[in-house]
Formats: sequence, structure tokens, C-alpha cells
Amino acid sequence: MAKWCGWTKVIAWGATASFAIAPASGAKAAPAPSFAPVGTYATGLGATSGETVAYFKNRMYVTNTISNSLDVIDVSVPLVPNRIRRVDLSPWGAGPNSVDVKDGLVAVAVEAAPKTAPGTVVFLNRGGDYIAHVAVGSLPDMLAFTPKRDFLVVANEGEPNSYGQLDSVDPEGTVSIIDVEDSGKPRWKPRVRTVSFAAFNAGGVSANDLPAGVRLNGPGASVAQDIEPEYVAFAKDGRTAYVTLQENNAVAVVNLERARVTMLVPLGTKDHDVAGFGLDASDRDGPLNGPAIAIKPWPVRGMFMPDAIARFTVHGDAYLITANEGDGRDYTGFVDESRVSALTLAIPDASTLRLNANLGRLTVSRTDGRNAAGAHETLYGFGTRSATIWNASTGA
Repeated sequence: MAKWCGWTKVIAWGATASFAIAPASGAKAAPAPSFAPVGTYATGLGATSGETVAYFKNRMYVTNTISNSLDVIDVSVPLVPNRIRRVDLSPWGAGPNSVDVKDGLVAVAVEAAPKTAPGTVVFLNRGGDYIAHVAVGSLPDMLAFTPKRDFLVVANEGEPNSYGQLDSVDPEGTVSIIDVEDSGKPRWKPRVRTVSFAAFNAGGVSANDLPAGVRLNGPGASVAQDIEPEYVAFAKDGRTAYVTLQENNAVAVVNLERARVTMLVPLGTKDHDVAGFGLDASDRDGPLNGPAIAIKPWPVRGMFMPDAIARFTVHGDAYLITANEGDGRDYTGFVDESRVSALTLAIPDASTLRLNANLGRLTVSRTDGRNAAGAHETLYGFGTRSATIWNASTGA
């Protein structure tokens, strides 16, 4: 296996291990952390507001999907957060998905209507005044400034609206790199470079470098259309981005200076049949056919499918941590999710596993794990019910 920083080729990535953290012999265990709320800010807009948050020098920036706006909040007195301004984002799109701020420059990712059209990144100053905007890829889902604030990197998810319909559109997933180093200059015009995955398409220059294990199942989709960038983290020097490809159960490594993908890294699966890696598979396994907490091994392979990713160091060693949300495709013309009870199973004890108190109500992939006859020989679940720490040098 190549090192993360060499990035020439990966054979397999995602070895599984189970461990518990314990104090060294003779050492005292650290006290459990204690948290208490200090202040609360209510948008007053309803359940789908207050989605993402960024912070800089006693200012908090909060996206509101429900009103297509950004709230600028003074939190210099944390007990009493005070909204200074609500910025209307409708001139630039249909709704915000992400916000970040660094050194007083605020960036907001705004999706278009329809979502398959190019999205927009809007730049504001610390007070919420407009500076500039620029077009990016379809459905910009998350954005982040690099550590030195020379680039803003945007994960453009590129979700389809449907499959196989007359109006079906499946845009390519991309990563936008915006040069923001000169953002303080008068009449600044952001420069955008687009990182494409088209080189991995059939017949593309990197088609032979597409590793097995990158999950591709959109019907009729090219590799670039199937890939859906989700979230971004950076190497310490800010020259490399790690981009989660949630539906593809993979991570893309992007060279930001060259604006190109240097590696696609499949994440593999977690064996829920191993002690310590079990899951609570049913909400009908308790008294009176209700839920009970019952975490135990089951014959299911979990696909990590991370959403968020972050990088950190311990004693000089770099690590990545992923929040393994899991996400199947569910669109008109293609549904990738099914309860186990609705599948034809070609595995031992199938009739028992199909019971609602066992695996019957578990949602798994319809497309992964099938044999030539269409029966499922292996069950693949979404998200692994976990967060995972990966060694950023070796991928372990």
C-alpha cells in the first residue's frame, strides 16, 4: 500500500481493527469531560434553519435553508447571542448548504434551482456586506478555506434529479478551487479552477487507475457523473485536500496547486459479524414488538460512506477522522435501498434473518452483494454506525 503522501497507487485501504483506549499502567484515568450550554441562539425560522455554522472573532454565521439566508450573530456576550443582520441569499441561488469564514472573509455555498444547474459561492465581509460571487459546480455541498487562506475549496456533489426519465439530468461531481489570496484588493474577481473526475471515465487517461472498490452504481452514469463529492479536509501544508465521496464509499485526494485528482481511495467495509463491530439491527425486537437496545454481531458488511472528514495530529502523526453517515441513492427511476425482508436471500438462515426482530427491518443496498440470479449472497449496510480514525500516512 502506498503512503497517503506518496499517492501513487493503493491496492487496498480500510483494514479493520478493534481497540479500546485505556490509561497507561499506573496512570490515573482522566476525568470525564463535562459540558453545559452557555447561550442559545434561535433563528425563529423553523426546523430547517440553523443548519451550518462558522465562527470568527465574536461573530457567528448561520445558514438558513428555509429562508435562503445567512444570519450574522454577535456572540461577544455568549449568554445573549444577538443577531446583527440577516443576509438575503436569493439573488445568488435557491438555498445555502455551507458557510466558512477565515480572517474576516465569509464564503457561502448556494445551490441553484434546479439543483442540477451550476451553483454559486458568495463572498461577504465580516459584517455581511457583499464582496463578490462566482459560479461553481452543481450542488455545492460544503466549502472550506485552506489553512493559509490562499484557496477556498468547494465539494460540488452533482446529484441527479432522477434516472431514466425524459427530464433526467445527472451532472458531474466536481471540486472547485477558488484563489482567494487577493480577496482584499479592490475590484477583486475570484479565479476558479475545476477539478474533474472525467479522466476516470471509460476511455479516459486515468481509466486504468480507477481502483476496485470505488462504488459506482448510478444507472447509465459515467464515473464522473456517479462520483459525488461531499466534504473537505486539508493536509497541514494546505496543498492537499481529502474529499469524501459518500455514495461512492471512497475518498479523493486532490492536489490543490495542480487542480487534479491524484488518487481515489476506496474505503472497504466493516464486518458487523465480528465481535465489537455489531449493530442494533431492529426496532421491533423488544417487549410488545417495540424497540430494545441490542447491539450484537450480524452477517452484514457495513460501507463506511463518510459525510464529514477532519484532519488532526497526535505526537506528530497525522490522522483523518470520518463521520460515517451512509447514504443510498433514492430517486425516481432508481432506488438503491431496501429492507432485508424485501430481498431474495441466498445466505444461511435466511428465513430467520428475514424476521423483523432480526434483520428484516434493516435497510441495506439493493445493488451490492447480488449473485447472477439476483439473490443477495452478502448484505451491505450504509454507514457502519460509527466514526473512524484513519492513519493519514498509511491508510490503516
